[in-house]
Amino acid sequence: MKEKILDAIEQYETIIIHRHVRPDPDALGSQGGLAELIRTSFPKKKVYTVGEEEPSLTFLNRMDKISNETYEDALVIVCDTANQPRVSDERYRNGKLLIKIDHHPNEDPYGDLLWVDTSSSSVSEMIVDLYLTAKERGYELSEKGAFLLYAGIVGDTGRFMFSNTTQRTFMYAGELLKFGVDTGFLYKELYRTEQHIARLNGYVLQHFETSETGAGWMKITKETVASYGVTASEASQLVNTFSNVAGLKAWVFFIEEADQIRVRLRSKGPVVNQIASQFNGGGHPMAAGATVYTWEEADEVLAELEKVCNE
Repeated sequence: MKEKILDAIEQYETIIIHRHVRPDPDALGSQGGLAELIRTSFPKKKVYTVGEEEPSLTFLNRMDKISNETYEDALVIVCDTANQPRVSDERYRNGKLLIKIDHHPNEDPYGDLLWVDTSSSSVSEMIVDLYLTAKERGYELSEKGAFLLYAGIVGDTGRFMFSNTTQRTFMYAGELLKFGVDTGFLYKELYRTEQHIARLNGYVLQHFETSETGAGWMKITKETVASYGVTASEASQLVNTFSNVAGLKAWVFFIEEADQIRVRLRSKGPVVNQIASQFNGGGHPMAAGATVYTWEEADEVLAELEKVCNE
């Protein structure tokens, strides 16, 4: 499949790369890293990255604004997006050929070409794999591309602390460090905390709840979000604030927005992506996301979490 993807990249002159909504470092890292790999290897090709921007992560990569006509006869690649409703910018369907590159369970097998590897820590790790294969064809990676891919790996492995970190992950991270990635700058930017977020972090530590089953939860209302002057995206970054509490098996973070409630599920053992799939979401067995629209629905999510923790 990697060879087929490289064949497609070489065939098309216009390449547009998408990823999921509410981007995290892996979404932006894999999207931008792949774009840099193609740009460096084929300077004459027109390569674009599209989607809404996350203000806290614009230091990684900025998005391009392109017209609908740009999609005519274009190759479209979607990175790090398990299902179609989560693709940022619905125009991904308008290209000539569609490729899906992902590491989530392949519950929505969209695209003309699909490369899904659930054993990879991140899609950024997969793009490094693609690069190592492409080197035999003369492809080149820039320092910027290496920086983006390293950021994606760091983000999805929690600085190599999560259980999805493998020997291959470290090997590929080592390949990227050969390019002179400024890890100090990355960690400073990636984990910098503004005062208002730090204060909300304290609020979370004071108000999270747990049950005897080992389930934990935190509900942040839109009034609380507004009172601390944070965005919903910033609030959702605090999902692991109480993750080290003794006895905790799995937890859910609810963040209320104007028209929906974000649901972020995390686990140390119980499978939570099946819960997410019941509520307009999906993800990994131990880390998933969903969307509900009332606090009553949020309580239904919590009931399902209690059930899997009890089992």
